[in-house]
Amino acid sequence: MPRVKYRDADVDVMARMMRAEAEGEGKQGMLYVGNVIVNRAIADCLDFKDVRTINDVIFQVQGNNYSFEAVQKGNLFYQRARTVEKKLAKQNLDYWREHPGKYALWYFNPYAPCPPTWYGQPFTGQYKDHCFYEPAPNTCDSVYNG
Repeated sequence: MPRVKYRDADVDVMARMMRAEAEGEGKQGMLYVGNVIVNRAIADCLDFKDVRTINDVIFQVQGNNYSFEAVQKGNLFYQRARTVEKKLAKQNLDYWREHPGKYALWYFNPYAPCPPTWYGQPFTGQYKDHCFYEPAPNTCDSVYNG
């Protein structure tokens, strides 16, 4: 049973986002980004109460900007998904989750050492240039269910 319901179009858009956000960090880095995408679809809390599908997550707008910068600035996001990224996206959707992105709802590249918190959320780990953050305790139990 997949972690979240999805269609072929979801695999495609997720694969494009994983590549756009983390191609330089290889397959593992793209899997961590995919983890965050799926976690946001599962989480029924904080900024993610109204996103239930992969498409909702990818195109979510927060504070007049897309949650994922690549939607408005990413040339890679608008290129066709490749087979390798589609396979990685399916892995995330079906079963894959690992530390530091296992329960993470946020990540970013600070171009410096990872801060201990980001918007009040605790740092859980780093993979190459991306820092990952889980929800603070008792604020989003639903992210641990998927």
